[in-house]
Amino acid sequence: MSTTLVIYNPICGDRKAKQLFDDHVIPLLQQNNKTIDKVLSTEHPGHAGSFVVEYLEAAEGPLTIVLGSGDGTLHEIIETLNNTPLKGLRASTPPTKISFALVPCGTANALYASLFPSSAQDDPAQYKLKSVQAFLGSPNTVPLTLAITTLSSAPHVRKPPQVAVSAVVASTALHASILHDSETLRASTPGIERFKVAAAQNITRWYHAYVKLFPTQSAGVVELFDPAAGRFVPHPQSAEDDDPIIDVGGPFAYFLSTVNVDRLESAFRISPRASEEPADGPALDVVVVRPFRDPSCLMDSEETRAAYASKVGAVMGAAYQDGAHTQLRYAADGSITTEGDGETVVEYYRCGGWEWEPDEIDERAHFLCADGDIHQIEKLGKATCTAAAPVDDKAGFAVFV
Repeated sequence: MSTTLVIYNPICGDRKAKQLFDDHVIPLLQQNNKTIDKVLSTEHPGHAGSFVVEYLEAAEGPLTIVLGSGDGTLHEIIETLNNTPLKGLRASTPPTKISFALVPCGTANALYASLFPSSAQDDPAQYKLKSVQAFLGSPNTVPLTLAITTLSSAPHVRKPPQVAVSAVVASTALHASILHDSETLRASTPGIERFKVAAAQNITRWYHAYVKLFPTQSAGVVELFDPAAGRFVPHPQSAEDDDPIIDVGGPFAYFLSTVNVDRLESAFRISPRASEEPADGPALDVVVVRPFRDPSCLMDSEETRAAYASKVGAVMGAAYQDGAHTQLRYAADGSITTEGDGETVVEYYRCGGWEWEPDEIDERAHFLCADGDIHQIEKLGKATCTAAAPVDDKAGFAVFV
């Protein structure tokens, strides 16, 4: 028999989660005769994760969590369960399935916005109840693919690796720097605006690292989005029968991978093919911007970086135009266009995993973002990210849709 927990984060987003749950969510569950086993209003970081672990260790069967938060609290629960060996009743049993009815209460709500794209006609309160209504109306869920990132130390350091688990994004370069700096702006600049301020602070940076991309299990190769064809095609250097691994040299302005989502905000469709051309099996959609693809970028200097910043800004702006950044190309003079057959400004890959090995002296290239959590890659270390999906419908994590 499935049990139901209600968890909400009262200080996320606009701090109205408690009111939303008191006025709408809990009455809706009660009207539909759903028994709520426990209700938790989180009080500190890590509270939701430890609460779910303790509950699972004392209960049997599958679990449904009605979760009012942003992507961060979902990440906390998933990562805590991934990294915590269960005791009690669960100690010797196979992993159970945990299904979420999401209620978007955070700042960006990337997963919810991707599963339930909004429209101008949506009633704001009712829009936030779509996953709960799905839970009440049918058993339909979508399984979550996870991005498992292993942060390894230098080869000579004998130390267990650290593991970060994402259900939305794993990134380095500009996105990781933005998330790192946005935390210091949370009090002074609430809401999505703080990310734009942090972006302006970091947009002239380039990041030096060595990258490998690994093939998906389904395709056997690394795929690259071809704007002319309008779809992913095998990367010309990724051969299934020979060597399917792709080496990608820096410097990088942007390096971000997603699972389960096509956007990081309601309108910011950074990986649009995730919904338009869904992957067959576990995969990462990886969005890369490398300045030296620009024919007018001939050297790394402060002047060149400052000039290139406007092009990074153009990419980010186009992502707000229904994912139009994937259509951008360089003209012969380095200007950005949607015409011709010049190099694409954005390299949009689909792969099974990636490896990021930052240059030892580039401090900012050592930041890794996993669903908003910032991790530090050790000097001479590296981060290796792999897409993983549940082996069957009786395990893993899923969302009611």
